[in-house]
Formats: sequence, structure tokens, C-alpha cells
Amino acid sequence: MIVKQLIVGHMAVFCYLIACESTRAALVVDPAGDEERIVSEARKADLDIRYIFNSHGHADHTCGNKRMKELTGAPVVMHAADDDLFNRGKRGVFERIMGFTPSPPADLRLDGDTTLSLGDLEIQVLHTPGHTPGGLCLLVEGSLFTGDTLFVGSGGRTDLPGASLPTMLESIKRLMSLPEETVVWPGHHYGDTPTSTIGREKKTNVYVIEFDLLEA
Repeated sequence: MIVKQLIVGHMAVFCYLIACESTRAALVVDPAGDEERIVSEARKADLDIRYIFNSHGHADHTCGNKRMKELTGAPVVMHAADDDLFNRGKRGVFERIMGFTPSPPADLRLDGDTTLSLGDLEIQVLHTPGHTPGGLCLLVEGSLFTGDTLFVGSGGRTDLPGASLPTMLESIKRLMSLPEETVVWPGHHYGDTPTSTIGREKKTNVYVIEFDLLEA
């Protein structure tokens, strides 16, 4: 597996290129600005972007969807709950006020846990609501791409429309059941390091500690 971690936009968003080493098939996670640079990085590595994947529907993670789709022709993938909440109907006013480009509706709407095939990679998609109703994480070959469900040392906000602290805690608790060596790739560069592990988060994450998420 190939992983490229890029800081994009103006909110320290981590965008990821995940690719199959043998076939060079790739997906881009959360294009949140600098779309031409993302595509350039993919081309330099001879990667073919097959999916535009959103960890959730907030505009700071989806504002590059429209341009990325124009550049690659790849479909936008999102959980149906977030696609309904953020992309369909009379949406986009807040995004424009904040200077974000609204995302087009998702081309592939997911519902619950599922899998995505990417070349020879089999990617597990985990539904981890809480920060948003349709939050998603990707688990592949011992790497966990967590969006705003889990940061290094903390987790996403739960005071926004559609968010729920109890639901978020259940999602984080679920992630803590993964092997301790699982590498955590967060959705923002808000921690003291750009990556972590589940083992480290069990010991240091404020959500885990303050809410006793490791207790039976």
C-alpha cells in the first residue's frame, strides 16, 4: 500500500492519497483545497485516482470535491446521511459565506459498514458517527484513516448540527478495540505528531481518558 499525507487548505486538513502498489489505483481522502497539487502528487507517483472519498460532509473536508471531480472524473463517495444533510436540497449558503466551494451530491452513497476494492487492496469502511451522522473511517493493512472521529490526542467537535457526544464516544470506543499497533492517520494536524497508534491513543487521548472508554 502507498500512503501520501498532504496538508491542504487553510484549516490544517490532512488529505490522503491511498493506493495499491501493484496496480497504482488510488483514492483521495478529503480533498480540502490545493486540488491541482494533489493531482500533481498523484501523477508524479504514477497513481490513477479512482475515488474521491469523504470522511464526513463538513465543507472544510469536501470543498475540493467539485474541482477534483473535474480534474480526475472520479466519483465522489460519502455516507448517505451526510450527503443528505450537507449536499442536497438548499445547501451551500454557509459554505459560500466561509469561502468554501460546496460539494456536488455524492455519486456513491454508502450506508453503514462496507468494503471498497482498490486494485488489490480491500478497504474496510467503518461507519463512525458522532462528529456528523455519516462519519466514516477507512481501515486497510493496519492503517486507520479517521477523519474527524479521532485526532492525535483528541477527537472532533460535537456541538455542531447533526453531532452527538454519546454517539461519538461509542465510535471512539469501537476504534479503541482495534489492535494497538494500528496506525492512526487523522483528519487534521491538531496533535503533537502527524500520526499516532491505537495503543498510544488508549493512553493519551483526552476522550478516552476523561470518559473512561476503556472501562468495561
